[in-house]
Amino acid sequence: MKRAQIQLEDTMYDQLRRRAFHERKSISRLIREILRKETYAPHQKGPPPVEDFKFIGAGRSNQGHLEPVSERHDEALEEAFGR
Repeated sequence: MKRAQIQLEDTMYDQLRRRAFHERKSISRLIREILRKETYAPHQKGPPPVEDFKFIGAGRSNQGHLEPVSERHDEALEEAFGR
């Protein structure tokens, strides 16, 4: 096991401390468990859940005369690069 030093905002530290106390764990153990859950997903099979992609379709664009750009993307790229 390697030792790492991190800096936490006061509120984040307080939340971790309370949660660790409630779960009867050390703060270090709790952080390791959280990191393990977030960085390793061997149990996850298939594509990530839809909730991970809430940002898709969140924006708008002015597609202009190339609408729909999703179908005319090659022309849009040519125009953007000035060809």
